[in-house]
Amino acid sequence: MENFIKSILPSVDKPSRYTGGEYNTPHIDLSAACRFAMCFPDIYEIGMSNLGIEILYGILNRMEGVSCERCFAPWHDMAEQLRKHKMPLFSLESKTPLHKFDMVGFSMQYELSYTNVLLMLELAGISFLAKDRKEQDPVLIAGGPSCVNPYPFADFFDIILVGDGEGIIEDIANAYKANKARGGSKQDFLKDLNRYECLYVPSVQKDKRVKRNIVMDMDNAFVETKPLVPNIEAVFNRAKLEIFRGCTRGCRYCQAGFVYRPVRERSVGTLKNNATQIIENCGFDEMTLASLSTCDYSHLRELLFELKPLIDKKQINVSLPSTRVDSFEAEFVESSRKSSVTFAPEAGTQRLRDIINKNVTEEDILTSLTKAFQKGYSAVKLYFMLGLPGETDEDAEAIFVLAQKIKRLYKQVASSKKALSLVIGTTIFVPKPFTPFEVCALVDREAVDKRQVWLKQQCRKIGVKFGYCDYDMSMLECIFSRGDARLSKVIVRAYQLGAKFDGWSDSFAMDKWRQAFLDCKVDMQDYVGQMPNGGWHQLDTGIDKVYLQEEYKKAMEGTTTDDCRKGCKNCGLIGVCYPESMSKSKPQKKGAKQC
Repeated sequence: MENFIKSILPSVDKPSRYTGGEYNTPHIDLSAACRFAMCFPDIYEIGMSNLGIEILYGILNRMEGVSCERCFAPWHDMAEQLRKHKMPLFSLESKTPLHKFDMVGFSMQYELSYTNVLLMLELAGISFLAKDRKEQDPVLIAGGPSCVNPYPFADFFDIILVGDGEGIIEDIANAYKANKARGGSKQDFLKDLNRYECLYVPSVQKDKRVKRNIVMDMDNAFVETKPLVPNIEAVFNRAKLEIFRGCTRGCRYCQAGFVYRPVRERSVGTLKNNATQIIENCGFDEMTLASLSTCDYSHLRELLFELKPLIDKKQINVSLPSTRVDSFEAEFVESSRKSSVTFAPEAGTQRLRDIINKNVTEEDILTSLTKAFQKGYSAVKLYFMLGLPGETDEDAEAIFVLAQKIKRLYKQVASSKKALSLVIGTTIFVPKPFTPFEVCALVDREAVDKRQVWLKQQCRKIGVKFGYCDYDMSMLECIFSRGDARLSKVIVRAYQLGAKFDGWSDSFAMDKWRQAFLDCKVDMQDYVGQMPNGGWHQLDTGIDKVYLQEEYKKAMEGTTTDDCRKGCKNCGLIGVCYPESMSKSKPQKKGAKQC
């Protein structure tokens, strides 16, 4: 394999995607009782940016008798070389073919990556369907955000992990070792794992009620302090410091805000220690404070104060992603060398922001931008969604009106002499499971096309850059986010027709998907209209279905719900949340949703 790989690398773009050997790569025990391949169904640069992969890779490689290696989806040129030479897809660390591993895990991050799973399985020589695989074939495991509705891809996997991977991934590896030691079969192993509430094992119990795994004690949760340094620039080429999980805001369109509840913070002392080790061990010149809403961390000022000596000594640039308009304070980012600020108002009018429970006003937006402009920021990116429930043409037009106000504001208060760079980005609202809007229909194509064209024309007139996304890609995302078991055959057929890298606009081909649905006699419209009874409620994320229904009703009335930090809203996680003191470690209370 080594010689073969060396011979084909000159024939592919970015050969460093396939060489391995990154700085901080751990020793891989090829004789380990449990050999695990961690797969990401997209290219190296994206997979190496994923925090979940980083955490689980580190956990497994620190376990006795366990080794973990990585594999990413090969780009078109590398896949062609593998097929041409009839060589199997391999791991980066030891160049072992995937089909020789004991377990092969996939991180299911995004609905439009499902065909890439099949691409990797085909190149590895592993059958697509779990029922077609033999005793000697690897056990296939899926995890990640998309597993809150695993039914469209469940036929491909032996095990599906719902929720946080820490804790349970060790149990899976130990169970495999124990089963192997006593000479058990693959089915014996799968039956043993079915006892875990957060694991869906389709071959053992298809109708199982699965409960999301929640790691409550973040101070004692694993942190990779010696992360791999990518061979080539990754999408997020920086150190990642996860400061907390979850979100209390309750934006009604946001799946992550509901399925990652409750908020679980790390203490300042733990974060300072982690940051020091990460910077010492990897040499990145930038560190991001990772979370769903970084400025909501309850001790952010204290954390930045504690990190300042390290930042100054190492000349580190600290970035605060996922910054909400109403929690932005310019002093938080004075250590940043960037001159741009990004906010996501999501909607142009207050009426529509109230419907989606954004709890942000136009005054919040302009006040935060005033602070930013006075501090020298000269570039602004604003993100909105089109097609939100209750949206009208006037809501879209208000996005342009806001852009005009921002340009005027910059002229009035800016300390920078640079011209303002204003970018308006729009996505199409996709209704997602386990949100108040899970029942909603996808917006009509003609309506969203009309608004996109109008905004593009108007923004061009005043020198504002405007970006928008493809309707067909959003439609497919909607179908698979709310889909059922019928879709597995559609995924296989689409792949047979040539669909892959569907999340890439230059690779996406909707005609292949339409043909796949026709061939499989599945109607796409079954999944894009109103869906009051989605089958995903067979899973338990901890959020009460009645609560979601009440939130939907409030949305239609234009009524908002306060941040959970201001008082419990009885979403179903009573006994798990500690909104009154989220940064302090407390013993788990009775009723906590844990695996």
